[in-house]
Amino acid sequence: MNLGQLIERTARLFPERPALSLGKNVFATYRELAASVNALSYHFRTIRKIAPGSRIGIVMTNTPEFWEILFGAWHAGLIAVPINPKLHSREIEFILAHSGACLCFVSPDLAPAISPLTEALISLHDVISSDHLKYLHMRNASVTTVEAADVLPADTAWIFYTSGTTGRPKGAMLSHRSLLMMILSHCADLDQPGPEDCVVHAAPQSHGSGMCGLVHFARGANNIVPESHGFDAEEMADLLNHYKGLSLFAAPTMINKLVASSAFVSADLSHLRTIIYGGAPMYQADIRRALDVLGPCLGQIYGQGESPMTITSLSKAAHCDVDHPRYFERLASVGVARTGVEVKVVDPKGGDLAAGEIGEVIVRGDILMTRYWYDDQATEAALSGGWLRTGDIGSFDQDGFLTLLDRSKDMVISGGMNIYPREIEELLLVHPSVREAAVVGRPHPEWGEEVVAFVVSHTQDGVSDQDLDRLCLDNIARFKRPKAYIFLESLPKNSTGKVLKNELRTLAKTAPSELPTPKV
Repeated sequence: MNLGQLIERTARLFPERPALSLGKNVFATYRELAASVNALSYHFRTIRKIAPGSRIGIVMTNTPEFWEILFGAWHAGLIAVPINPKLHSREIEFILAHSGACLCFVSPDLAPAISPLTEALISLHDVISSDHLKYLHMRNASVTTVEAADVLPADTAWIFYTSGTTGRPKGAMLSHRSLLMMILSHCADLDQPGPEDCVVHAAPQSHGSGMCGLVHFARGANNIVPESHGFDAEEMADLLNHYKGLSLFAAPTMINKLVASSAFVSADLSHLRTIIYGGAPMYQADIRRALDVLGPCLGQIYGQGESPMTITSLSKAAHCDVDHPRYFERLASVGVARTGVEVKVVDPKGGDLAAGEIGEVIVRGDILMTRYWYDDQATEAALSGGWLRTGDIGSFDQDGFLTLLDRSKDMVISGGMNIYPREIEELLLVHPSVREAAVVGRPHPEWGEEVVAFVVSHTQDGVSDQDLDRLCLDNIARFKRPKAYIFLESLPKNSTGKVLKNELRTLAKTAPSELPTPKV
């Protein structure tokens, strides 16, 4: 069960169908993609003699080459470590070091920041840019056809690094079996694209869009990378006019931008097949507005890095079932348990709760990660008796629709990106003038939430916004940077000394928004 064989299978069925496109231009047919995957697999195993199970880092702004490298690594029996390109170079360095990646492939824009890491990391032997002659020789080489490496279903295919609740990310080990189950569940519950359809990768391929892409490769569809390599509503409108059967994975903020774009809503919406949204809550009013403007194209997924894309889903049919007496409650939910996945709501002792009762959401199934990479303590905390403790609080209704009520870990989701307050708090405490720090999220009309930091200073003179902002920009990704700093004499606490973040969230609503960005 080697996922690298997905391309071989699809290439036999649809050899001349476009597999990858850059904008409106075909980058590779399935026959050509299969040849590139084979060439890379041959290079990894025969030229570089990389042992099965070794890790290959991929840090790329959305590019077609991402897919060649991903499938080439799997075909060779290697483990892929796709990394969010928006992370700070220090965060990327940690992930490459922690995973023990021996090679790292980068897009040209990231090469200057990542290439020097070969000198800092003992395990990292080479950083290769996708536009470098070295890579072009690897993927274009005429080599002997090699069989995909033998791997077991439980062998790791993808290490998905989550944002860290303790200041360090954790590597969820996703097996070939779990990713195959994700593909099958998508086709069973959400959509069945075909070779005449396509998906646009406007969200990061290292995350949800990449997972969604696997489905479309398995089904022979065209995977399109925008020429901007990211999300632009006018560009999406142009692609929608050009391609039929178009789908995409999108954070709610992206959907809101599409709805607000005169160019997109004026495009040929009959070409729009499916928009799968997730990664952050989407307000009911925004869902209804999107349905009114875009038509019956929305499907929602709820998942985590530890159970990628696959805990519950709200189908396109459920989004449009306006005559159901609980339509609005369902629209506010995250849907029902996915095919082949068990989902429960339990009390603090792990006891099952009845419909309507509130507790922690837990999940079990072949979709789950096997464990965290070299983190026994975190693995034991997350997995118990085969069940994943999500840390999310919710309740089922009588029909099995799950509504999430809170995130027990105080995670902030901004623009579809997970941000954990403790990581920022620990960084702020590095500053010599900071005595206490607490970080919360507050509502933002465009991004869903934005980060606000509360700071207590050691000194009478205090510390400036600019100093703290510089500290954050030097050490963490820009999207995690607080958009406001509020200075207090002390943080509100209960009798046991725990910071009362509910009070801070109320206070955050009155603080000014968006600081000026310091010059780099």
